[in-house]
Amino acid sequence: MLASMLVLLALGTAAARDSVAAAPGEVRAARSNAPIVIDGALDEPVWTTAEVVDGFTQREPKEGQPATQRTVVRVAFDNAAVYIGATLYDTAPDSVRALLGRRDNFVNADRFTVFLDCYHDGRSGFYFGVNAAGTLYDGTLYNDEWDDNTWDGVWTAAARRTREGWAVEMRIPLSQLRFRAGADAIWGINFKREIARSNEKDYLVYTPSNGSGFVSRFVPLAGLDDVRPPARIEVRPYVTAKAELSSQPMGNPFNDGSRFSPGAGADFKIGLGGNLTLDGTVNPDFGQVEVDPAVVNLSDVESYFDERRPFFVEGANTFNFGRGGANSFWGFNWGGANQLFYSRRIGRAPQGSSVNTTFTDRPTGTHILGAGKLTGKVGSWNLGAVSALTRREHADLSDGTTRRQSEIEPSTYYGVARAQKEIAGGRQGVGILGTYTRRFFSNSGGPGLRDELNASALTGGIDGWVFLDKNRDWVVTGWVTGTRVDGSARRITALQQSSAHYFQRPDASHVHVDSAATSLDGWAARFTINRQKGNWFLNSALGFISPGYEINDLGFNFRTDWINGHVTGGYKWTQPNAWRRAARLDFATFRSYDFGGNNNTTGYLHQGNVQWSNYRQTRWAIAYNPATLNSRRSRGGPLTLNPRGVQLNFGGDSDDRRGFVFGWENYLNRYALGSDRSWGASGYVEWKPSVRISLRLSPALDRNVDGAQYIGTFADPTASATFGNRYVFANLRQTTLSSSVRLNWIFSPTVSLELYAQPLISSGAYRNYKELALARSYDFHQYGTGASTYDPATHTADPDGPAGPASPIALGNPDFTFASLRGNAVLRWEYSPGSTLFVVWTQNRQDTEEIGDFRTGHSLRRLFSANADNIFLVKLSYWWSP
Repeated sequence: MLASMLVLLALGTAAARDSVAAAPGEVRAARSNAPIVIDGALDEPVWTTAEVVDGFTQREPKEGQPATQRTVVRVAFDNAAVYIGATLYDTAPDSVRALLGRRDNFVNADRFTVFLDCYHDGRSGFYFGVNAAGTLYDGTLYNDEWDDNTWDGVWTAAARRTREGWAVEMRIPLSQLRFRAGADAIWGINFKREIARSNEKDYLVYTPSNGSGFVSRFVPLAGLDDVRPPARIEVRPYVTAKAELSSQPMGNPFNDGSRFSPGAGADFKIGLGGNLTLDGTVNPDFGQVEVDPAVVNLSDVESYFDERRPFFVEGANTFNFGRGGANSFWGFNWGGANQLFYSRRIGRAPQGSSVNTTFTDRPTGTHILGAGKLTGKVGSWNLGAVSALTRREHADLSDGTTRRQSEIEPSTYYGVARAQKEIAGGRQGVGILGTYTRRFFSNSGGPGLRDELNASALTGGIDGWVFLDKNRDWVVTGWVTGTRVDGSARRITALQQSSAHYFQRPDASHVHVDSAATSLDGWAARFTINRQKGNWFLNSALGFISPGYEINDLGFNFRTDWINGHVTGGYKWTQPNAWRRAARLDFATFRSYDFGGNNNTTGYLHQGNVQWSNYRQTRWAIAYNPATLNSRRSRGGPLTLNPRGVQLNFGGDSDDRRGFVFGWENYLNRYALGSDRSWGASGYVEWKPSVRISLRLSPALDRNVDGAQYIGTFADPTASATFGNRYVFANLRQTTLSSSVRLNWIFSPTVSLELYAQPLISSGAYRNYKELALARSYDFHQYGTGASTYDPATHTADPDGPAGPASPIALGNPDFTFASLRGNAVLRWEYSPGSTLFVVWTQNRQDTEEIGDFRTGHSLRRLFSANADNIFLVKLSYWWSP
């Protein structure tokens, strides 16, 4: 690995520096003394006196060349807002592409965007865009060149088609921005114009395709005389009405199949000066408008789902940890140990178990009593904090005659604090992040709940970066964290034996279960070097996750006991020629060990992609993985062998400027000893018959043949070769057919209807039951051969036959077919800026069988005859600001 790094370093130092066409020295804003009507007409007096900004340069398709169409921009302001007026000339005005889309949803249309660095720190800011049909786009900028569209500001814009092209007017209230007050305030600014028919992207100042940095290149915005932050108070009350119709067992005393749930609450924002914002929520509505995808998870790793709740989504990048400075972070078999804040932990489904009884009614989520969030900047420090308190939750139980309650989730406090300081204009940075979880168990909850959940969890970390040269070509990033969880002895014992730790591994000399422990401590760290400029690139990292590391009370990490490193590098062609527009080749090697020195993964990867001259794209990847050892296959048992194998991927996309676009992806895995014989194919087709309607279909078919799918661990003192346990596996043949269907019908920039459906069928057939024969191997004793027996009628195996001392093992029938259909329809109307009406219908139906044969027609007939759960929701919110 070191030799590869040195070769790539030598190649990298020979690369030429990026260059940028000259940009204006500054942009000056003009004060407006008369009202500006946002209608796209640009007929107010200030637009004739404000300084003209033009001279845009292409970033694509002909990098560094003058823009093919002239763009003229003017900037104005008053005591309440910043205004942008742009005239976008076009020699073929009938060819301007004006497609409607929902806010922040990309559609291939002509678009104009302004970028503002209000702190003038060269690293952060906002963007505001509008396309030729009037669809709005906005978001935040961070880490110099990353963006996040989850922030939705309250602002207005209008686009108007003209005989000369089209025009844009924007009004961005100062209350939506964060900036320092001062008589001589200087911001940073940039503009971007996109011409859809030619895939042209023009900037006032652009980042070369072989360069890095974006916000740091902005030109100064001057002339903002005596601009001061206004009093920032926003309140958004809401009311909801939800009706749930579902199939319930006869006699269910808690639910007769229909429920009606009204609700009300409010979110608010308070500006603390011009730099800090306090967000709060009372009785928040965290019902998701969009549904999570269905998954069939047969692994020991928790499924990860993206956050969709507005309170947590907005400003989430403030809490990114270990991802500053560099513009690229690669990871090969890395466990995500730096996601210290996974906001879906707050308000998740109650985790405590309840007594099995005839009727049980459990809440689907934990109710959040209140939450607050503070974000902003003080001096050169970026600050963020989140606090939330959840309610004690109970399950209602009934045996048909009597009712009682069982506590299944204690009241819990969650806290997160973040601070990050930029030094020397962002050339260095250092930050800290801490999280704290505290559960308040009640006496009525009994000892069971204390043995199922941690009593408290504390996490703290420091991260930072440093650029190694004045041109910011090379950057080193790093972070270190420590964790501690406390709980009862039974809880900490269970935690040590959980899938994230597996301390009970019988052949592991570096970990062991301490049944008397009432706490668990751990640490993790990772260091990365990245070359960010030039055609040659390099990324290398080395990370550590100790066996006792635990962040899953408020973070997300699925792997511990891990030492992981990689070196990757390659070359990218950024200048078009006769046959391609751009291309890239990557080469990587990676390896992982546990803290006992066992090699868990090794791999060699080549991947590449080409965008052809017709704007179609092709991509591919090939990886070779030599034989290593697996510490997870036996679910806390001994090490097993990972046979060597090869993975292949191939895919591509059509030209997305067309009214009909498509793409595809294929993969093939072939590993020795029959351990993995998987393949899959997926794709998408999108049809845009008009400027208002788009239909996207994304089918996928996966076939997984696993030679050793875990079934269970069965104690048997006669199994001396496997430490007194029999670790049972089977061949699994799993077929999964799924798709997603999405129809968008956009009536106007503020009114849209979205229909989404996800059908899924997955069948798994288990055959050739067997037990691990020897640790550190891929050798098995198959039941039904030799002296062993297997009865398929009762699914019972006897490892050494009726005459042997081993006891028979009841395996059960794990064969399955799971079919589901999830979908929703969302009518969204932003009837006033920041105020929205939602009308939502969500349906979920599913069916399961104990058969492993994949039969599409049979499964679909059963699925559509299954009872459906329907939810109808109306939500009305109103945004108010003085």
